Amino acid sequence: QVQLVESGGGLVQAGGSLRLSCAASGTRFGIRAAAWYRQAPGKQRELVAGITSGGNTNYADFVKGRFTISRDSAKNTVFLQMNDLEPGDTAVYTCNALIPISSMNGVTKNYWGQGTQVTVSS
Repeated sequence: QVQLVESGGGLVQAGGSLRLSCAASGTRFGIRAAAWYRQAPGKQRELVAGITSGGNTNYADFVKGRFTISRDSAKNTVFLQMNDLEPGDTAVYTCNALIPISSMNGVTKNYWGQGTQVTVSS
């Protein structure tokens, strides 16, 4: 029943911005930790950004200063604000999230979204 739904991808010109959203549904628990990954054709999936349950963030070197990962107050949606987009950012971006499956501390399950296409033209 738990599902992650991603949105916000699209086609933009280099230098433009997009905000990706990853919304969790089907659970009474909010997203704890989350990460955004991306995969371009012919390349391995790579980590773009992550956020811990405590709100700490980390980023791949190639997006530092341009991308920001965040979580809303209800913790049911994770965002990836992408600024100064480059053609090299073109990829399918996928949300990964840890969501509790019970009230017990540390009992979570990992979920993946379906991915959203980001295309940056030069």
